Amino acid sequence: MTDFLPASIRSALSGVHASWLVILEHGLRAVIQANPAYLKDLAEADYLPTEGRMFAAFTQPLEAVRYVLVGEGPYPRAASATGVCFMDGAVGSLWSEKGLSKQVNRATSLRNFMKMLLVADGQLALENTTGDAMSGVALLAQQDGSQAIQLLADLQANMVKHGFLLLNASLVFRPDVPPVKDAKAWQPFMQAVLQGLADAAEKRGAGLPTLVLWGKIAEQLNAYPVTVRFPKAVAEHPYNLSFIGNAGMQALFGPMQLLRRA
Repeated sequence: MTDFLPASIRSALSGVHASWLVILEHGLRAVIQANPAYLKDLAEADYLPTEGRMFAAFTQPLEAVRYVLVGEGPYPRAASATGVCFMDGAVGSLWSEKGLSKQVNRATSLRNFMKMLLVADGQLALENTTGDAMSGVALLAQQDGSQAIQLLADLQANMVKHGFLLLNASLVFRPDVPPVKDAKAWQPFMQAVLQGLADAAEKRGAGLPTLVLWGKIAEQLNAYPVTVRFPKAVAEHPYNLSFIGNAGMQALFGPMQLLRRA
């Protein structure tokens, strides 16, 4: 029962896959126990994402999760914040005549993630990931018969097919609240999600999902006792140019060929 929740937050749970409901309810109760006024105050505030997408990351079945990719929080723009980590709703096409599309280039983290994938796939040399090199990659990607995906929605679909739970450390962004403060309020929720994933995997006799932690806010999850049970892949946040050359991320994501049609 979710009667303890403000109506707008309770409504946002309607799109969640049924396998998650008990875990998310437990997590939300833990948020209230740690900070009784938080969810009530949040429901009365302006926050992103809009359109009831607070729990949009939890639409796939619990047992399908193989990786938990944790970012910092929603994009600070209504068109961009989708409730899904790292997926900028303002981005449609991935490519342009000159390389990556203008929308991708504006989304710095997404731009660097795509360049990392291209380097891992051998389509780009690490020492040359701009200008003519990107134009050449984009030209090939957009040719008739190309196996390259064309839309951000395709990239998200490929990641979901590989079992990614695309989760933000803070489920909301508010312009008048530091992201670190909101992330702290969601920590009990995050612990409940990870505990639920671990318990469900062990009950099935399956291996635990890999935690993919990007940036300092996501790395704070290491303080939770439950994360000792998970394998981890940790990197700087993708808004850092150094992410493009991160060997660990190349090794993790390269074999998935996320920029190719499934």
